[in-house]
Amino acid sequence: MVSQNVSANVLAALQVLLARGEGIPVHRSSTTDAQRPRNSTLHRLTRHLLLNYSKGVRPVRNWSKATTVYLDLFVHAVLDVDTQNQKLTTSIWFRQMWKDEFLTWNSSLYDGIREISLPLSTLWSPDIVINEFVDVSRSPDLPYVYVNAAGMIKNYKPMQVVSACSLEAYAFPFDTQNCSLTFSSILHTVEDVDLTFWRSREDIKNNKMLFLDDGEWELLSVSSHPRVLHMETGRFAQIQFNVVIRRRPLLYVVSLLIPSLFLMVIDLASFYLPPNCGTRITFKTSVLVGYTVFKVNMSDKLPGTAVSTPLIGVFFTVCMAFLVLSLSKSILLVKFLHLGEDPVWERLFSGCCVGSALDRGSPDERPQAPRLQAAGDIAGPLLHGKKEEGKGEGPWKVTSARKASVENILAELLLISSQLRALDWASRLEVNWLTLSYRLDRLLFWVYVLTLGAYAVTLCSLWVVWSAQ
Repeated sequence: MVSQNVSANVLAALQVLLARGEGIPVHRSSTTDAQRPRNSTLHRLTRHLLLNYSKGVRPVRNWSKATTVYLDLFVHAVLDVDTQNQKLTTSIWFRQMWKDEFLTWNSSLYDGIREISLPLSTLWSPDIVINEFVDVSRSPDLPYVYVNAAGMIKNYKPMQVVSACSLEAYAFPFDTQNCSLTFSSILHTVEDVDLTFWRSREDIKNNKMLFLDDGEWELLSVSSHPRVLHMETGRFAQIQFNVVIRRRPLLYVVSLLIPSLFLMVIDLASFYLPPNCGTRITFKTSVLVGYTVFKVNMSDKLPGTAVSTPLIGVFFTVCMAFLVLSLSKSILLVKFLHLGEDPVWERLFSGCCVGSALDRGSPDERPQAPRLQAAGDIAGPLLHGKKEEGKGEGPWKVTSARKASVENILAELLLISSQLRALDWASRLEVNWLTLSYRLDRLLFWVYVLTLGAYAVTLCSLWVVWSAQ
């Protein structure tokens, strides 16, 4: 079009030069005649509107009349949800419209022009900001706005908003977030600048036409609420848009929930191994290593906040605590069952058993005393003084050599008796430890089953609630 206009102008100039040289009357082309008046009208209208215009004054003829600003919002995409820093990054399409009483004209006087574009920098614009801003917004610079003959100015502005939001991570990955974007004027009270909706609130809530529905988050609704904020400096009009988004959990179910359930079931199956089996310790240690590796990998995917912790992380930590408790119990049981194999413990163990057998004796061990009664009757005269020495005849005549041999036999019999008592006591102690271990295992097993059941029921409930939204 530009090249055609240039060619037409060049052709017209050549015709003028030729006509002047030859005396031929000049007739301009119909295209030039049709375009020149319109261009002149547009320039004339622009000069008329901006000649005495002052952008520093609110555009009303009656200063007591408030300027009504119409707002509209489209959510284009959810770019980032930072639960650790409590920030939400969204891409929105923001529209606002207001009436400028000094930018009106009669379209019939200007060749029927009903709408023109003017530089925004030359016009008054409302100081509307988002109260939840925590970072500099990134938006393309659109320098022009549309103005119609009635003085209505339309400003379209795409924005990338980084806003503060109270993000909850407890129901991860079945979480739903509700973040607000509150638009208000910084300086103008409601008596000067009032805010209202461009479209109906129902259309704003259910309109998802521009949303990119192919990421991790899906848009549920954008509800809106007008309100007036009362402060010491005055009353300020506000419009709050609540952006409700929901996470798609399938990726986290496959990569986090199902592997965690597998680890818990394998750990639960380890309770069927005997408590005094060394293989059980090795098996539980391997499961603990798997828990630790999975926990490290899972920590990169779990959203972490100082306020709330994801439920899946709590359950996983509780299951690790049960595993460590069961493993510690197995280690202590094996240590107690093999207590006599340690020389230091064996000496302490034997000394305590022999001392208690000789000094006090236990009620269970007293029936074994008649076994040594015969030896005591034979060695009795030999152990009570030297008055009996040399007395007696035949085989009962006591000598020093025979007395010494009988004392050795008695000492060996006492040692054998104490060792038998120690073995019997150790056997009964092992049975008691095994009984206690089986009871603790049964208790831990059922607590583990209840915890795993509560974990599964809670996740299913969260999934049902997520699906019902």
